[in-house]
Amino acid sequence: MGPVLSTAGREFEMTDADFNRIRRLLKDRSGIDVGAGKRQLVYGRLTRRLRALNLRTFNDYLALVEDANADEARSFLNSLTTNVTELFREEHHFELLRERLVPEVTALGTRRLRIWSAGCSVGDEPYSIALTLASLPELSTWDLKILATDIDSEVLAQGREGVYQMDRIAKLKPNMRALFSRGVGSKTGLARAGDRLREMITFKQLNLLQDWPMSGPFDVIFCRNVIIYFDAPTKEQLVRRFSSLLRPGGYLLLGHSESPAAASAPLLESSGRTAFVRKASR
Repeated sequence: MGPVLSTAGREFEMTDADFNRIRRLLKDRSGIDVGAGKRQLVYGRLTRRLRALNLRTFNDYLALVEDANADEARSFLNSLTTNVTELFREEHHFELLRERLVPEVTALGTRRLRIWSAGCSVGDEPYSIALTLASLPELSTWDLKILATDIDSEVLAQGREGVYQMDRIAKLKPNMRALFSRGVGSKTGLARAGDRLREMITFKQLNLLQDWPMSGPFDVIFCRNVIIYFDAPTKEQLVRRFSSLLRPGGYLLLGHSESPAAASAPLLESSGRTAFVRKASR
């Protein structure tokens, strides 16, 4: 047996071979490149699955993940994908949506918006987009559609519900808070996104490294704090695929540390803080 993670006070041993096997599986199944420094995080997340399945070793668990006849592969991915999110995270992108994109689309003479939230997690990003659009009276009769995708089936289920703790929406502007319905009885302290918001959003499971069923074009693609988890060639490939689905003049919005991946994309040019616009066709 290979070297192990210190077992003092721990239930399970994780050998170097176990950890490297986990890294290979995650890379093969999702494209996510887990660094050596994430070993403690991986251990903490997967031990929950070992307990749930009453298994004693990572070797036994990973054999189950690799078994094509078992259902554990999905839980494996759900456990290891990162879901740190909040409403209106990196707010400057929603200002761009409101102050630049909507006027630009209006100038085109259309009353239609198509937006993709790639790596949407539990739905904070697509709901922030929907709140931004719903707060603009001039869009009340527009055809507004938001596609929200993630590899994790469990967070997508949460997103479809659109339920929030009241303290999470307390900081929203009054006109935005009014788009939620407050729970009563056993639901006191909770609020659910209203029909107007939920009807804008379609939640779908999607692995970004596999085929994409949608053909676009999109006016905006949000992919923030997602591609940071991929290696450099995969980042470049994803940015090129995103840019191919944007209409000329459409925006790709990335996370604060992800801009270099888009800097050399042939179809894109920088258009502000972590924002890239697709160049006009020649």
